[in-house]
Amino acid sequence: MGEHVIKLPDVGEGVAEAELVEWHVKIGDMVREDMVLAAVMTDKATVEIPSPVDGEILWLGADIGDTVAVGSPILRLKVAGDGNVAEGGSQTSEASAAPTPTPDPSSQGGGERVSSPIAETESTPPATIGAVQSKNAREAEMGSSSPLWGGTRGGDTTLSSGGKAPPAAPRPEGEKPLASPAVRQRAKEAGIDLRQVTGSGPAGRIGHEDIEAFLARGPRQLRNSSGLARNDDVNDIKLVGLRRKIAEKMTLSASRIPHITYVEEIDVTAVEDLRAALNKEKRAERPKLTLLPFLMRAMVKAIADQPQLNSLFDDEVGIIHQHGGVHIGIAAQTPSGLVVPVVRHAEARDIWDCAAELNRLAEAAKSGTATRDELSGSTITITSLGAMGGVATTPVINHPEVAILGVNKIMVRPMWDGTQFLPRKMMNLSSSFDHRIIDGWDAAVFVQRIKALLETPALIFVD
Repeated sequence: MGEHVIKLPDVGEGVAEAELVEWHVKIGDMVREDMVLAAVMTDKATVEIPSPVDGEILWLGADIGDTVAVGSPILRLKVAGDGNVAEGGSQTSEASAAPTPTPDPSSQGGGERVSSPIAETESTPPATIGAVQSKNAREAEMGSSSPLWGGTRGGDTTLSSGGKAPPAAPRPEGEKPLASPAVRQRAKEAGIDLRQVTGSGPAGRIGHEDIEAFLARGPRQLRNSSGLARNDDVNDIKLVGLRRKIAEKMTLSASRIPHITYVEEIDVTAVEDLRAALNKEKRAERPKLTLLPFLMRAMVKAIADQPQLNSLFDDEVGIIHQHGGVHIGIAAQTPSGLVVPVVRHAEARDIWDCAAELNRLAEAAKSGTATRDELSGSTITITSLGAMGGVATTPVINHPEVAILGVNKIMVRPMWDGTQFLPRKMMNLSSSFDHRIIDGWDAAVFVQRIKALLETPALIFVD
């Protein structure tokens, strides 16, 4: 038997490192060739790492959320044959350790941590799977040292007499619990309703040991006179994967771009009527239309008049890259978080082509199969929450772009036409601009142009 070391492969052109976002295996698992071992993320694209051989997992070289350099060892397998570990290299593992190995302090904790240096001159730190072990260890440590646990260790809720604490049973209404003043004071300080504590003394008298047993059952048992339970749990969640990248992107945008947000009300009655009429004329080659393709075509026309809106600003060197092609990013919510698939060259697409590409990209984003190219390269972005769009929003610009349009929900409201109130479908368009590049007047002109096109949708089809 030998060992096979798997290193992080090259996951994309120019990518030097990737973040480990998921383990599909654990130490001791048997895997087959081509079985998925892990998933890593770079530039919002998730890449799965398959096993090149059959074998047993001996060592995992990173925790979820760790950044791993391309070419670094991430996993070791016990395999039939010699494996690929260089002769003379250290092979310390659960399978090949001597019968009486020298204990390694870093490998304590349930056998999940295994020291496995690759060669005599390089050592890889042991790893654990996820954050569950460390959380459990912290809870166990608290249980062994905190005075609130009444002398029990490791979260054990047994009393000093060896018996289990009886479950708390509320007393009948009006019955006063028996307890000394010192016990009552202690219960008051701990926020405990003595009527919820079962006494172990004569006639149900409550002693200090009963308070300790009650506390040992955890904070969820602390109840006030209304019967409502306190919850003092704190769940520590490590920011990893797509959520971490979103946080970094939003921090970059908010810290470096001075935003100006412009909100305008648009009467979308006409464009909604046109959309409904076009959808009734069902053709196999034509997808169902939403409002977004109309907005995309309106943006293309408005950008033709104001090309500076379709730019990327490199604020490191002070250069504005003004693009001819209109590559519209569509912020999309997925089970993993927010991603921005890109409809490229919207200027060369008609309404139905825009809709078809939107549908394709939305499906790829939700299924996690979108490529890096499909999730990058936008020059201006649309963000929409659909029916939950709210009255107005303040969209955060997708750095290094200079503009983003936010679509709010459509509501029927009475509008005055000069002689009477009429029901109209109204929608707010909330747009943010990089105030370093786009002046308030230019932002207003851009939005007003889009407003005019959507309120008179026939103009969208006029070249």
